[in-house]
Amino acid sequence: MVPTYDQMGDWLEEIAGQFPEAFFEDLDGGIQLEEQALSDPDFPPGEMYVMGEYVHDMLGRYILLYYGSFAALLSGEDEEGWKDEIFATVAHEFTHHLEETAGLHALDDKDMEFLREALAEYGDE
Repeated sequence: MVPTYDQMGDWLEEIAGQFPEAFFEDLDGGIQLEEQALSDPDFPPGEMYVMGEYVHDMLGRYILLYYGSFAALLSGEDEEGWKDEIFATVAHEFTHHLEETAGLHALDDKDMEFLREALAEYGDE
């Protein structure tokens, strides 16, 4: 199933409400849902998608989730599968936010290692 953009937005709002208020501290722009898919530029289009990202730029700090990326990867999942992935993505991006505000980068390092391994595996095919 592929829910509508609005349905995913409703689920995202419900899921975000499950996180402690302290997680939102210094998250100026909150959590936003973008309609498009975001392909990872290090891979051919459609091979690897960015589900979400933590952004700290001149507009502030905020989390972006990409509806189109979820739709591309989760079309065979049921509602529970979608909600699980939304929760996991929000939790992942909150970890980036909390680590950055604490001056840490362990998850950034882990993400970079995952991408290095994926690129190596992709190159071996």
